[in-house]
Amino acid sequence: MSACPALFISAPASGQGKTTITAGLARYHRRLGRRVRVFKTGPDFLDPMILARASGAPVPSLDLWMVGQDACRNLLAQAAAEADLILIEGVMGLYDGTPSSADLATAFGVPVLAVISAKAMAQTFGAVAFGLANFRPQVPFHGVLANRVGSARHAQMLKESLPPGLRWCGHIAASDEIELPDRHLGLHQAAEIHDLDARLERAADALSQTALADLPPAVDFGAPTPQVLPRLLRDRKIAIARDAAFSFIYPANVALLEALGAHVHYFSPLANEALPADTDALYLPGGYPELHAAALAGNARSAAAIRAHAQAGKPVVAECGGMLYLLDQLTDTQGVSTPMLGLLPGHATMQTRFTALGMQQIDSVHGPMTGHTFHYSKLSTALVPLRSATRPQGDAPGEAVYRAGSIVATYMHAYWPSNPAFTAALFDGEAF
Repeated sequence: MSACPALFISAPASGQGKTTITAGLARYHRRLGRRVRVFKTGPDFLDPMILARASGAPVPSLDLWMVGQDACRNLLAQAAAEADLILIEGVMGLYDGTPSSADLATAFGVPVLAVISAKAMAQTFGAVAFGLANFRPQVPFHGVLANRVGSARHAQMLKESLPPGLRWCGHIAASDEIELPDRHLGLHQAAEIHDLDARLERAADALSQTALADLPPAVDFGAPTPQVLPRLLRDRKIAIARDAAFSFIYPANVALLEALGAHVHYFSPLANEALPADTDALYLPGGYPELHAAALAGNARSAAAIRAHAQAGKPVVAECGGMLYLLDQLTDTQGVSTPMLGLLPGHATMQTRFTALGMQQIDSVHGPMTGHTFHYSKLSTALVPLRSATRPQGDAPGEAVYRAGSIVATYMHAYWPSNPAFTAALFDGEAF
């Protein structure tokens, strides 16, 4: 069996400090010599970068729909077999979404810590904590942590507001030296925060003075089930763009390519690197091409290599920001337009708020592949969609999937382990 101390970090809403607390806890226990494995609930690329830096290990996604309950349990069981502590960061508020963080915590019996930002709050803290703990009595509730507390007196008021039976796990003082910076898609990428490790250490120091310094209860996740996959991509050389402009990559996606027999190599369009020699297929993930458009437009070596690859009829899989890089033009929110690679007809224009958000799936002859969408741009193209993704809730069409020659492109970020056969077909150029 795979029993391991585990804690689910949630909150009443986004912006309460879940990532800061989860990362601080990971760093605190790691520096005590414990093996810490961290998971992130739902589709997210940015928080896992921070959490991976804090824990020293990749941060897989958990989601009862996108990943699937059996696959989530197996990921947790595998982690429990090698870890001293498992931390799971929730998404949005505890009960937000279908399925929610509460659904995930309940499914696996992981005790929930509620992180509540107490800024501009006093006794109402107790009411919020009570509601989180009792809204669904079957949710395994561990306790509450007050974040962004103004003073010792403030902390005492918060603690005294808790009704009997609710565990006070301590408080963290408000501090600009701990908070993590963010932008339009979420937190800054880990590599962009120059003092990230210092912030993580300060968060760990603060948490060492709380009840969270002790290990949480152990949870039994059962025995892991080995997954044997056919080597559908045996000896295929797959190049993945990875840098500050293209970084939205699920660790599980890369692990799947390797499990299917592929050899994965990275290159940086932002550093003007060419594709690795003898590349068979190319993956352009999402990221922030809009923040680096001028540099990308000037990097002729990378551009020529990608154009040559596509013109040779070799597979290209492009998601979201990777798709924008292939267009004729990209326009930012200031109205500045920059030429891109010109491999897909059309242009994208950045907006000041998100234009699409939510879980989606793509259907094919290989069955469905799950994923999600979240972007701030609008696309104008003459391409006719090959097909459209669907949504798990509602009948509104999802993101278009485009094909132009050997290129398959869409706004949807796919979770490839949801369909290994579909994934292999994508990189063999035979998915549709």
